[in-house]
Amino acid sequence: MDRLEQLIGKLKEQFEQNAPASQLLITTKQIEAELARAGSRRSETIGTAKVAVVLPSVTKIAEVEEEKKELREEVKKEEPVDISSRTVLKNKKDNWAYDPIADIPTLAHQTDAKKELNDVIGNTAESLNDKLKANVEDLAATLKDTPLRDLKKAIGINDRFVFINELFRGDEAMYERSIKTINNFKILQEAQYWMERELKVKLAWDDDRQITKHFYQLVKRRFS
Repeated sequence: MDRLEQLIGKLKEQFEQNAPASQLLITTKQIEAELARAGSRRSETIGTAKVAVVLPSVTKIAEVEEEKKELREEVKKEEPVDISSRTVLKNKKDNWAYDPIADIPTLAHQTDAKKELNDVIGNTAESLNDKLKANVEDLAATLKDTPLRDLKKAIGINDRFVFINELFRGDEAMYERSIKTINNFKILQEAQYWMERELKVKLAWDDDRQITKHFYQLVKRRFS
């Protein structure tokens, strides 16, 4: 009988939770099977004086039958939802109504949501790029005026190659002597006077060229 009580309790719980009719029918069939087994055990025990006769409670059987009757009525009352007419369903237990179609976002709504998300991501990426660009520009401006202790070590491999070919006409020895001479000056004015006489005039440097301005800027940082 413990099994029967468990099944009855399970059926009540499923009914209270508005479980699907198919699930309620399965539990009901389990109850019927348990009652059948209980009836067979009753017939086997009758006529034996040493074995107690266990009969199901009449009240419980009546309750089960009543619940089965209510279950059948609920199943009969269930009707298919007419989606084309946008039928509003009502929950009997909680007494609230909802429109199953109105709560489902359409494809247009989903597209608009994607567009808004893309706009937010695009604006965020643009603002981040602007900040990174500004930081790079600030860093470049800071490094541009940073003093140099050794002009030869400060000039990178790429700049050295360009200086030799563009400013010193491919003469590496002249480049090395010039850098060493500039490094040995004490003040910027001395270096500028020497470059004006020995480099700019003799090598015909153009002050408007970017590579010339870059070389002058490095020399200026050496003495800043």
